[in-house]
Amino acid sequence: MAASRGGVERVLKKLRVSVEEGNFYEAHQMYRTLYFRYMSQKKHAEAIELLYSGASLLLKHNQHGSGADLCMLLIEALNNANSTVNKDIIDKICSLLRLLDQESPERAQYINAALKWSAKNESAYKSGHPDLHQQIAMTLWKEKNYCESRYHFIHSYDGKACASMLVEYATAKGYPSEVDMFVTQAVLQLLCLKNEKTASVVFYTYTEKHPDIETGPPFMKPLLNFVWFLLLAIQGGKLTVFAVLCEKYQPSISRDPSYKDYIDRIGQIFFGVATAKRRQCSSRWSLREFVAKSLC
Repeated sequence: MAASRGGVERVLKKLRVSVEEGNFYEAHQMYRTLYFRYMSQKKHAEAIELLYSGASLLLKHNQHGSGADLCMLLIEALNNANSTVNKDIIDKICSLLRLLDQESPERAQYINAALKWSAKNESAYKSGHPDLHQQIAMTLWKEKNYCESRYHFIHSYDGKACASMLVEYATAKGYPSEVDMFVTQAVLQLLCLKNEKTASVVFYTYTEKHPDIETGPPFMKPLLNFVWFLLLAIQGGKLTVFAVLCEKYQPSISRDPSYKDYIDRIGQIFFGVATAKRRQCSSRWSLREFVAKSLC
């Protein structure tokens, strides 16, 4: 094993010299050749280390096309090796992500491929491993790519960082009238993903940190009170409480048409609302009538 590692180090040293001398094309082709050789010999660890080192080196020398190619081969190697998700691999993936050109289409392809690999190896996370989502979200946040960062935070368990990013997003890009909407959509989406613990952390951290939200709860903004009561109602799991809550705050809920679909799903997950019966509910949210039918 030590001899094998020493052989890899000698090859990597030779390739680094080639790159430093500006022989980028030759180095790229050699990385590919050695990768396929290692994989044919089932030397998966060596192949992964080779590709990570090569991609890092090429990207640092602004060889974005060649570097991106090795990044994609790295994900291919992880798939072929049936590698499990762990911190070391996630760190490698996200280290390369930070080096990739932010505007290149290969970057999005790389992110999608990495998440797909992590989902394949962790069947509980169909959208990708939450730890990988968290690191991707942090990287995109630092780049001020709030929209994409938000998506990945929603699929992570890092509620505090998600809330801090949302505060920055709202203050930098939002209107004063949307202060409550930034956090509401995030909380509802997290609840739809059955992640009530993170949803609660996001809500309380956001309302505590946002400079334009007064100390609460209760809050001056009705929509924030709705979310607060919803989180409390989920702990009790009573359908009648959920129904009355939605009826009382109908004007606030109606501010964004997407809320209704989220709340429908939340009703199914946490309050046992049957899909067929929920569809019988009128578009005017006559929830008292709906609850009566549900309790029959």
